[in-house]
Amino acid sequence: MIQIHTPTTFWLTALLFFIAIFGRYVIFSLLFWWLFKISLKEQFAHRAVQQRPRKIGQDWREIGWSLITSLIFTAIAVGMIIAYQHNYTQLYTNIHEYPIVWYPLSILSVMFVHETYYYWIHRWMHRPGVYRWVHKTHHDSITTSPWTAFSFHPVESTLQAIVIPVLTFVIPLHVSAVGLLLIIMTISSTINHLNTEIYPRDFDRHWLGRWLIGATHHSLHHSQFRFNYGLYFTFWDKWMKTESPNFHQLFEQKTRKEDSNL
Repeated sequence: MIQIHTPTTFWLTALLFFIAIFGRYVIFSLLFWWLFKISLKEQFAHRAVQQRPRKIGQDWREIGWSLITSLIFTAIAVGMIIAYQHNYTQLYTNIHEYPIVWYPLSILSVMFVHETYYYWIHRWMHRPGVYRWVHKTHHDSITTSPWTAFSFHPVESTLQAIVIPVLTFVIPLHVSAVGLLLIIMTISSTINHLNTEIYPRDFDRHWLGRWLIGATHHSLHHSQFRFNYGLYFTFWDKWMKTESPNFHQLFEQKTRKEDSNL
């Protein structure tokens, strides 16, 4: 674990975290963009969810907001490291400090709490008095792309960034589990904003797939606004009856060509 004892180590740590956070966003965005928009463009052309063309300059606008988001994520991450050094968190570095079964359980526990927090804070951000100032920046991207994944207003970025660090104060987490959670979060957000459905036909009714959010599910949120508020999973939308009535029909429409062509 990085130790911060001087101004030099503070700024070096901040720089390393920023490179890791913004670099992760850029790498995954480029990877998914290249894979599904360039390399496999012909095979996945029919799976584009939203047909409305993206606005001129939208990519750079989203990257600009994502840069600010990454700076906010960096500041909160450095704060978490300082809290760890003062023994305020439940982070641990020895994998054997807890039973090994706790490792996957801790990740699932954090994802469940994160999902619950995000679903309800997301619905709150859609209240008229809040939406304009906090969430509209993200919804300016009606037709999304991998670059949309971190494109948030600074207030929303802060609300998104605080969850996992706060949970480290109450849930024992191995430091590698935190890193894995951040990777899962980035991959999930990139897939959800890809605007190309990459999951196979009938996956929306599969025992696992029915609980996972993908491009079709989240694209409907960007176009319909009042449905599909989830982050990783669909269970809160199902429980609260906020899943779009058009989801299954649209998913079938986008995936009904033979998967053997993929």
